[in-house]
Amino acid sequence: MTDTYVQALALGLDPTWRRLPDEEREASSDEFARAVAADGDDGVRTYTYSTIGLQSGSDVLLWRLAESVDALEEAGARTLRSGLGRWLFVRESFIGVLKPTQYVTTPTEQEQSAFGGERSRYLVVYPFTKSSEWYLLGREARQGIMNEHMKVGRQWPAIRQLLAYSFGMDDNDFLVAYEMDDLPSFGDLVRALRGTESRRSTVRDTPILTAIHRPMDEILRLLGAPEGAS
Repeated sequence: MTDTYVQALALGLDPTWRRLPDEEREASSDEFARAVAADGDDGVRTYTYSTIGLQSGSDVLLWRLAESVDALEEAGARTLRSGLGRWLFVRESFIGVLKPTQYVTTPTEQEQSAFGGERSRYLVVYPFTKSSEWYLLGREARQGIMNEHMKVGRQWPAIRQLLAYSFGMDDNDFLVAYEMDDLPSFGDLVRALRGTESRRSTVRDTPILTAIHRPMDEILRLLGAPEGAS
């Protein structure tokens, strides 16, 4: 089975770009849009999201899936050197690899969708790290705690989730992502999970990035591209 690598790449825009002449903003927007669209030529799936005004220092979130870290690197390099990309900086970058979870024999679509099918309106991604004490627990104890955790999560079947393993590749243990159309319901889910035993083992689950799914042309309009840019 081929590994699937996942990246959440949050990019911030240098505000001086908005003060460029219209023709320069239009040309740089078109070049940037073509560079992101070219990801498919390299086997990289890219979904585009806006974080404008939602996250400090972040304006665009690129959610990418690929068969290698090399492909993610090449896509990132192309993005940052093309047009508007030269005015962007990396605010956050979380990476991980999809693997079967040891706590579920047959994952449901909700638990490991890899975001197949239609995109939901909202995407929430964050890094996640557990304590050393968690990993020193016996398998049976960990399974019991996770059973409670999963039971709570399944009470919100419309919220899809993805867990990628970041061990040895990133500062954190996991990359966690949730996709939903009803953002307040996700807040309810998170609040319910705070009351489960698994919370005791959480060391870090920030920063949380909340993003709105939009096609690239809409994101460019919101950033300040003139009408007519791609």
